[in-house]
Amino acid sequence: MNLKNKKVLIIGVASKRSIAASIAQVFSDNGAEIALTYQNEKLKSRVEDIASELSGNSIICPCDLAKDEDISNLKKFIQENWSDIDIIIHSAAFAPRELLNGDFVENITREGFQIAHDISSYSFAALAKEFNDIINENGSMITLSYLGSERVIKNYNVMGLAKASLEANVRYMSHSLGHKNIRVNGISAGPIKTLAASGISGFNEILKHVEDKSALKRNITTVEVANTALFLASQSSSAITGQIIYVDCGFNISGV
Repeated sequence: MNLKNKKVLIIGVASKRSIAASIAQVFSDNGAEIALTYQNEKLKSRVEDIASELSGNSIICPCDLAKDEDISNLKKFIQENWSDIDIIIHSAAFAPRELLNGDFVENITREGFQIAHDISSYSFAALAKEFNDIINENGSMITLSYLGSERVIKNYNVMGLAKASLEANVRYMSHSLGHKNIRVNGISAGPIKTLAASGISGFNEILKHVEDKSALKRNITTVEVANTALFLASQSSSAITGQIIYVDCGFNISGV
């Protein structure tokens, strides 16, 4: 699919194994110009390495999604370099590690709940609000979710609530931005061994369970998620908005 001359902002690149890194590579291979963000100086060199391997010119910028000032500065950076933008990929999620283990009710805290929803859900709407006036017509916003938003997944806990909020965000944002012909969708990806997933206790058990019970009897790859994002960002999906697309080898259809 041709994304030539399309300007794409990808938020949430943490390592070369991340879904966001695969999306950057696939989009770049299909002609897009890429901007990547990094949360802090510790992650800067990783993001620089990823950017250096992309086709064509790519740019990077710091952005801590917990800070409104950083989101505002990110917009200024995009305007200075590109003036406008076509596609935003939101691949950011976080909850305190101690909440991603054990009993949900026993471990939940007000602060942890707020952090999980702030970074994992509110930030997507915050980006839409900030960038709303510079996203081009036929633009696309895409976020990453997980089945834990609608089913109880062992140790996923508060992140499941945050992802449920994120998926509602997709629906409300798509309605709000639809008159500008900006589409908003989410991808519910199956479990992948990424840096973010390493914080979930017992994650290897989840991978094995999905492999055993999914329709295709295997786990997914980051490239498969990236290819779906490519479709959702292109005009091939011009009538699709407000949707959550499952990329999980059919695990979401499985019963007992």
